[in-house]
Amino acid sequence: MLRVILSFFFITIFLTGMEVKKMQNIYDFNLKTIDGKETTLAPYKGKVMLIVNVASKCGYTSQYDGLQALYEKYKDKGLVVLGFPCNQFANQEPGSEEEIQNFCRVNFGVTFPMFSKIDVNGDNTHPLYQYLKSQQPGILGTEAIKWNFTKFLVDKEGKVLNRFSSSTKPKELEKEIETLLR
Repeated sequence: MLRVILSFFFITIFLTGMEVKKMQNIYDFNLKTIDGKETTLAPYKGKVMLIVNVASKCGYTSQYDGLQALYEKYKDKGLVVLGFPCNQFANQEPGSEEEIQNFCRVNFGVTFPMFSKIDVNGDNTHPLYQYLKSQQPGILGTEAIKWNFTKFLVDKEGKVLNRFSSSTKPKELEKEIETLLR
């Protein structure tokens, strides 16, 4: 009898967990734009999204050029690049939102949407990044973001399709993005 009760208990927990995952929707997470406005990803429904944790003082910071180039090339076809500054890796994003925004515009001509600084790992991980990491774990199933400029590719329906390491250059994503934009 105890075995039956325990089995029922674990099946209930498993199914409840599945329901929660099904109910989560990438478009519903509360976010703050880099200029302080409350928003969600709902304005990007029907678009392909490339979500990237970014930093201004990183060896990969030059990827802003490639991200901006992708955005300019494909924004009219339905791609949006979304930048999420993060200061969790060697204090490489110490500035304020205003400083980050100015740095990106002046040095890289960034016009794609940027958001306020967030945590992508640890106890204060933003719920969006909890979701992204659960949908596309990294190497050997680990969820932790390893460094700045980790990229997540999301299709038009909001499904997280792929995760790319910091060393993956934005240009290397073009074929996959073009396929999703068709």
